[in-house]
Amino acid sequence: MYLSGSAGDLKAEVNKGLLCVKGYHVGKVLYGADRLTRPLLRKGDRHEPISWDEAIDLIAKKIHAAPDRFAFYGSGQWTIGEGAAANKFMKAGLGSNQIDGNPRLCMSSAVTGFLSCYGVDEPAGCYDDLDACNVLIMWGNNPAEMHPVLFSRVVDRRSKGEEITLIDIGTRRTRTTEQCQHYFEFRPNSDLAIANGIAHLLIKNGTYDKKFVEAHCNFRQLDPAQPANMLGKPMTFEEYRAAIAEYTPEHVEKLSGVPAESIRMLADLFGRRDLRITSLWCMGMNQHTRGTAINCLVHGIHLLSGHFGRPGDAPTSLTGQPSACGTVREAGTLCHLLPGGRSIVNEKDRHSSEELWNVPAGRIAPTPGYHTIAMFDAFCTPDNELPEGGKPIDALWVQVTNPGQTLPNLHKLFNRKEKLTDKFLIVSDVYPTATTRLADLILPSAMWVEKNGMYGNSERRTHQWFKMVDPPGEARDDCWQTIAVAHRLLELGHEGMKDRDGKFLFHIADKEGKEAPIWKWENYYDVNVDKHLFEEYRKFTTYKHKDLAPYDEYVRARGLRW
Repeated sequence: MYLSGSAGDLKAEVNKGLLCVKGYHVGKVLYGADRLTRPLLRKGDRHEPISWDEAIDLIAKKIHAAPDRFAFYGSGQWTIGEGAAANKFMKAGLGSNQIDGNPRLCMSSAVTGFLSCYGVDEPAGCYDDLDACNVLIMWGNNPAEMHPVLFSRVVDRRSKGEEITLIDIGTRRTRTTEQCQHYFEFRPNSDLAIANGIAHLLIKNGTYDKKFVEAHCNFRQLDPAQPANMLGKPMTFEEYRAAIAEYTPEHVEKLSGVPAESIRMLADLFGRRDLRITSLWCMGMNQHTRGTAINCLVHGIHLLSGHFGRPGDAPTSLTGQPSACGTVREAGTLCHLLPGGRSIVNEKDRHSSEELWNVPAGRIAPTPGYHTIAMFDAFCTPDNELPEGGKPIDALWVQVTNPGQTLPNLHKLFNRKEKLTDKFLIVSDVYPTATTRLADLILPSAMWVEKNGMYGNSERRTHQWFKMVDPPGEARDDCWQTIAVAHRLLELGHEGMKDRDGKFLFHIADKEGKEAPIWKWENYYDVNVDKHLFEEYRKFTTYKHKDLAPYDEYVRARGLRW
């Protein structure tokens, strides 16, 4: 019998000792009867156990036979070490950018909003703003159910007698609505009009922050000649005023269904200098059909009104996965990114990354790989049906996510794989899922408390933890799986698995200066692989206005914001 329990850390800055219902009971998930504990290879209609050596050898030979037809798919549930290893393996080892993650499906609008407004994909707000704001606006967001520990900080303020105005702008009532003084229900997609209506009144009434705008803001518009350029082209303040002049409260009411007086109320709040206003949003805006646009407009309201950069004044996009920021966006495990905000298409970024990874010049390919949808489309489409110039994907490795459940258009992007016997799907997971159902090879993985790890959350806070319990059976860390395949490729003669000094791509020296054989499971924890990977990645982080602390500082702290 296994006994398990979870408790919040009273000294933790984020949850202050609280857990949600899921957190209190999550310990039970470690010991389910159907937990995956052995590598399983498909043979006909069955999955049969094989050894880890056989599994690693099979993957390595699949990749070695056609590296350009192999892809890696992960998520914001990768730890920073796991993501850093997968990214290095692909881009600095195989010289391939065919790696992407599921935040492509949920955070792209937030990312392009940050990039187009600030030039860098970084949230400026933090969770402490929830303690300092006078007004909290939820834009299509339901934190009472989706981020209950964070939302409890707001509810706790009320229980202490503090006054805070909560406003829910949404398309349906939720548990969050019940806590709010104001609920404004809009027609789907018309929240853009609401944002423009607020901006229109700020300018018309002269209540925008003139000093802040003059000192810190520029105005830009869509460039018809380059519609894909997210930065657009410059426009004057007067051109901006004219562009939103039609968004009177009455016109916005016709478009959105939100009463004109409510639009005036929102504009009056943003026009007050004595208030601190925080906006929260999550998938309601980020999976919007015009997600980038609404992200930019909400950022724009905060900038125009000067409700930015002070405690309690912040536009904040929340993430759903624990490390969608720290691993996918910051460590760069997307097909177009390199660590630390660098870009695949930028030659200087590629060269600096090659230096930091200590691999030969030219190792990193200059063309982005497939984004998530294109990746699964190429994998689930027979080679003879691909469009001209389309690159096939024959082998796909999925870690820490369940695309067989979560992809859009599953029939086209996933279920077609069932009849494609020449396509090889590798899935690392802890339980059978909709994805393992079609897997050719299933690898049993360790869960978060069964391995060392680090996450980076949506307030730029990095957390570190050490392994607490052993994984069951033959389950093993995802990071070890990646490194073991890399070393088997080295044994098979793949030159990309060597750095410029001729050493193994994931070379780590032990205390005596000898190479630690971390590709062997029995030796993986002889050294702290996580620390080595993080210290290597940390060198990338100074490129765009951030500087992550040394690993040992995170060991001493309960999470640090950069």
